Amino acid sequence: MAENIDDITIRYEDENGNLIVKELKKEVLTRGSWTTIMFLYQELDRKTGEFGPEKATIRRYRKQGGQFRPQSKFNISNKKQAEKIAQVLTSWFSGD
Repeated sequence: MAENIDDITIRYEDENGNLIVKELKKEVLTRGSWTTIMFLYQELDRKTGEFGPEKATIRRYRKQGGQFRPQSKFNISNKKQAEKIAQVLTSWFSGD
């Protein structure tokens, strides 16, 4: 767990130090005791040894006892889903 928002990552290595989740980009959407962060990442395909397609996740963290703890997440599993979400949000908020 991280003490600072900027230290939060989804990068993950297994017990042998092999990179399993590669964080490509990070965007802090909200800061505070409840923090929301969007990550672009890739997961290692253990069968091929190659990283798979880019995925996105939106995660919420809550600061408790000086540490940010994960509270919830939503994974965007592919490009088509990401484009549809962006399209819907744009249509909903384009009249502002």
